[in-house]
Amino acid sequence: MAGMTYIDMSRFTSNPAGFYATNNQFQKSGPKGFMEVKALESGDLYVRVDLPGVPDDAIRYRVDAVRQKVVFFSGETLSDGNYVNNGVREYSGTTGLGCDCCEITGVDAKMKDGVLRMIVSKVKVKDHENKCDLTLPPPLTGKSGRIVEDHPFVVRGRKGAIFAEPKDDGGLYIAVDLPGASEGDAVLIPQEYQVEFRGEGKNVSEHDESGRLYVGRFGNTPEFAPSLLRHTVSGSIEFGVLKIHLNPPPSRNNEE
Repeated sequence: MAGMTYIDMSRFTSNPAGFYATNNQFQKSGPKGFMEVKALESGDLYVRVDLPGVPDDAIRYRVDAVRQKVVFFSGETLSDGNYVNNGVREYSGTTGLGCDCCEITGVDAKMKDGVLRMIVSKVKVKDHENKCDLTLPPPLTGKSGRIVEDHPFVVRGRKGAIFAEPKDDGGLYIAVDLPGASEGDAVLIPQEYQVEFRGEGKNVSEHDESGRLYVGRFGNTPEFAPSLLRHTVSGSIEFGVLKIHLNPPPSRNNEE
């Protein structure tokens, strides 16, 4: 059987407003952006960063020891085995204070389902007549439109939310970023010429604005390939990445 032709159906939209979020064409609701930074009533900062694929225990972070105003964070994803083109993604970024009157005193960081959440504690070290800016602005916050932005913190590997690679048996392997979603939070809906998926990223922190909903589809058109109904479709979520395997039916020779 000839290899399947991959078409990302999520990039075809009749909505004149375009995509809901520039960071992920599959996100339909919930907080936008790769990063969210907000001041808490306690005076601390809450930082949420999407780092899909990074294991829960593989995040690294440190505070700038000289100025004590910036938090550096980094992490790597696991390899997807034989899918060389997908490879390993490496992330590196910063967040912190945008003022000169405060210093960072501590960071409480937790990584779960491809999302890094940090509580950054700070203290005022000197008076300042001007208004305190509090934070460094996160990239791309609040933007939306037809163009899907690359992940700003990826320093090696794919920067988009989806990856697809044909398999040797004529099937297809697809990886889709659904930061915040865990096993049991996604469903696959096979149809004749495409497969639809839905996933939910839950708000697991009291400081999260809300959960996020992801909806997408991929597949073939009748002009390119046979029906997918006889294919075996399987999927799993690991560290905020939905991994889908589309396996073709056995060949006639194997059936005999």
